[in-house]
Amino acid sequence: MRSSDTRAGIGDHGLLANGHGAALVTRDGTIDWACLPRFDSPAVFAELLGQGAGHWSLRPCDQGATATRRYLDGRSGAMAFRTELALRPEFGLVTPRHHRRQGGLLARGGATAFTVDSAVDLGLGTTPSATFTVEAGDRLAFDVRLCDPWTDPPAPRTQEDLAAIADDTAAAWRSWSGLHQSYDGAYHELVRHSGRVLQALTYAPSGAIVAAPTTSLPEVAGGSRNWDYRFSWVRDASLTMEALWVAACPDEAEDFFAFFATAAGTDLRDGRPLPIMYGIGGERHLPEVELDHLGGFADSRPVRVGNGAWDQVQLDVYGELLGAACRLADQLGGFSADTAAFLVELADAAAAHWTDADQGIWEVRGGPRHFTYSKLMCWVALDRAVALADRIGGEDRVEAWEATRDEIHRTIIDRCWSPSAEAYAQSYDSDLLDASVLMMLIVGFLAPDDPRARSTVEAIADHLTDPHGFVFRYLDDDGMEGEEGTFAICTFWLSHCWALLGEVDRARALFDRLTACANDLGLLAEEIDPATGDMLGNFPQAFTHIGLVNAAWAIHQAEQASGRPAR
Repeated sequence: MRSSDTRAGIGDHGLLANGHGAALVTRDGTIDWACLPRFDSPAVFAELLGQGAGHWSLRPCDQGATATRRYLDGRSGAMAFRTELALRPEFGLVTPRHHRRQGGLLARGGATAFTVDSAVDLGLGTTPSATFTVEAGDRLAFDVRLCDPWTDPPAPRTQEDLAAIADDTAAAWRSWSGLHQSYDGAYHELVRHSGRVLQALTYAPSGAIVAAPTTSLPEVAGGSRNWDYRFSWVRDASLTMEALWVAACPDEAEDFFAFFATAAGTDLRDGRPLPIMYGIGGERHLPEVELDHLGGFADSRPVRVGNGAWDQVQLDVYGELLGAACRLADQLGGFSADTAAFLVELADAAAAHWTDADQGIWEVRGGPRHFTYSKLMCWVALDRAVALADRIGGEDRVEAWEATRDEIHRTIIDRCWSPSAEAYAQSYDSDLLDASVLMMLIVGFLAPDDPRARSTVEAIADHLTDPHGFVFRYLDDDGMEGEEGTFAICTFWLSHCWALLGEVDRARALFDRLTACANDLGLLAEEIDPATGDMLGNFPQAFTHIGLVNAAWAIHQAEQASGRPAR
């Protein structure tokens, strides 16, 4: 069992996903996080968050061995390996009993059972293990399957069966990339890779997209800002679809809109606000609880399951959904009747509620405010609804939508500009800076030649960054304890804005500094530690890879517009 002082860092992990759930594997070959059968199921391996909470290791016996990795890597020579399987369902609360069966083991405990098919003979006990040698050209397969503990287990899988499954998986990813990934602009390898990461965070049965496959990875080591991101936020998922339009041309767009239209039910029609997030099966009630038996990553407590923001009001969600619909409209060809009606309801809700206060994009846990970003995205909702009106049956509403859109525009200009900060501020009549106002330029609310646009970007670059130029969300009190790192998506927004302003060299320099923080597999977390450059927060983070894709695309467009040769 590995001690807590040798636990892998957040950025030391790779991502494995199958369209239903995900696992994280360390550089030394240990799965220390996996939720089965869904992204949001109780973890089977949770040693990432607490010693003894379960892992599955497959690593060299030689402790001095050097590990290198990439997706679909090869191997040569001969080496002794050791595998150790510590199944610990329900976040480490259960230790199963193991029984031998043909080709491996059967493990039962709590409300779960697992079959284990192994290329080598595993012992019994609470943590079955084996040591074996792999020669050049050998191919050994190991398989753990979740099954029903109250019925007969499924038949064993042979080594040939498992090899075929692995080959089919690799072929499916190659096929998807070949069919969908045609982007060939600036940073095309990073963009295509981020597209695959975003696709990997999609729950295939429903079309939902999780914000991240993990919970409670801290925003500061030892801190308490530890949240469960294994759900589908309207905002994150919508922006993911827009990023996939650049990186991967998704063919799941109709499923995406159908998911939210179905999950919302009649809320909008009945005058209720659109929920900001759902379970990946469309679940609504996502209460937040703390798992006191887990010590947390780097002693960061509490470990949380569920998310207390589930019942917050955030007005930006209308704009993000309609923005994604507008971006993907040509690809979809047309919207189903249910989706079209849902999009009309979104626009009507934005028009009806834009004057309300809310918790904003950052889900502050203080009182509601009139956030600039929330008003901005209500403007986006109506602007995009006008553009889509003939496709969604909203022609009779265009005049009213345009009037409200223009009223929102005037209000933001009048109420959100801070003369003292020389920038658009976080909320009405405030002087506080907030990185989310960078979206005013990105969504087209401000033109690049607007002096206030440049002044706002300069103010954030000068006053809301660390020494590396990485961007904080804000620096004021948000009603929560503890500190946080710089936000990767906010930094990509700044790079994006520099590109829109024609400052391509500044855009590239910032983009390059941030992507240099990615791990050897090109994965990025939510935040970066200003002192060490280490990754912080849940991992890998969809929001971050969204920002990467869009910033790269903006740099590519800026270079084309200026006539500069692409690099």
